[in-house]
Amino acid sequence: MAEPQRRDLLAVAGTQLKGAGVLDYVAAWYLKGAQMVQQFRTLRVAFVSTNSVTQGEQVGLLWGEILTRYRCHIQFAHRTFRWSNEARGNAAVYCIIVGYGADKLPSPRLFDYPTPRSAPQEIPAKSINAYLVDGPEVVVVKRSKPLSNVPPMIFGSMPNDGGHFILSEEEKETIVAAEPEAAQFIRRYTGGDDFINNKVRYCLWLESASPSQLQKMPQVMARVKQVQQVRLASTRGTTKALAAFPTLFGEVRQPKSEYLLVPRVSSERRKYIPIGFMPAEIVGNDQIMLVPNATPYLFGILTSEMHMAWVKQVCGRLKSDFRYSGTLVYNNYPFPSAPTEAQRQAVAVAAEAVLAARAAFPTESLAALYDPSTMPPALARAHQALDRAVDRCYRPQPFSTELARLEFLFGLYQQLSAPVLGTTPKKARASRS
Repeated sequence: MAEPQRRDLLAVAGTQLKGAGVLDYVAAWYLKGAQMVQQFRTLRVAFVSTNSVTQGEQVGLLWGEILTRYRCHIQFAHRTFRWSNEARGNAAVYCIIVGYGADKLPSPRLFDYPTPRSAPQEIPAKSINAYLVDGPEVVVVKRSKPLSNVPPMIFGSMPNDGGHFILSEEEKETIVAAEPEAAQFIRRYTGGDDFINNKVRYCLWLESASPSQLQKMPQVMARVKQVQQVRLASTRGTTKALAAFPTLFGEVRQPKSEYLLVPRVSSERRKYIPIGFMPAEIVGNDQIMLVPNATPYLFGILTSEMHMAWVKQVCGRLKSDFRYSGTLVYNNYPFPSAPTEAQRQAVAVAAEAVLAARAAFPTESLAALYDPSTMPPALARAHQALDRAVDRCYRPQPFSTELARLEFLFGLYQQLSAPVLGTTPKKARASRS
């Protein structure tokens, strides 16, 4: 958006809608339509727009406002389809159609597309929510703690160093050759892209370095001084304050034990986001999310088709890629509420089989292993077995479609989040105990 468009959007949103700056420009039209419905209750509004307004963080902001403040209901919708225009190059975008008004219809019309190029298929619906799913009218907003009984997910460590702590293989070898004592303060370093594409980088990790040790390493000290200068030159007060600690990363969150790594950005082409366990010795940066002391069971749930259905609908996007968020996706995900020990063990065993199938290709990157065109059959079969084990933690009968998974997950989400929404059904209370 240009600045005049941003001003237009904020003017329509008003001061009561906090965080409206993250909304797409088209959200202003949705809000304007809802405002008109509030004034003229027989009015009905519909838009063709990008599907981004029904995904990620925008949903809680935009539809939370439309559904609650303006008391509107979605009356019909077409889920994502591919729309082409006649412009040069035949530009294509992924669109939705949403119609809404003041009345909550007993049988709203919902159309799904098995693939973005398919013809629409009408499916029965009792209520269409903001994610264009037949389910309760709930919106998912950022949550500081997990809704389910699972360990917290946190960001990796942020260098805030101007790049001076980060080393290539060649830079590492040069420093160690000149200052052998520096080897003990150099550790493997990874972000999401490094992890997925087998890129090797290193970092200076000087938490335990004493002043006398630092003074014996002039190349290391030169980098420390550069970090200090970068921080002093910042216009942000918090970054300037970090100049008093020039040997440390700006934000240190490195676990002391093995952790589960989840890349913050991953291609939408992949059926699963590649995640994995990392030893504590490898420093994870702020382009990953991590869960310390994670179990194979947790790994299995997060790398399942069930969790990916939630990811596709709830996470934000960077261009078209998934942008995973701990506060939005993980903390709100409805984990199985009461799996038996046998079910948990089945997921853990299937998860270990996925890891073993990966390990059979030690020189291949996760990017190659999870490319839909090159995924090894053994790995695909291991994931299919894991998907079945995870599904059985939710219910005995299989899920026929991704939409069926979403309908089930949003129903479970409503039960788990009921105390926040103001109701406390017994089933929800039992699942949280």
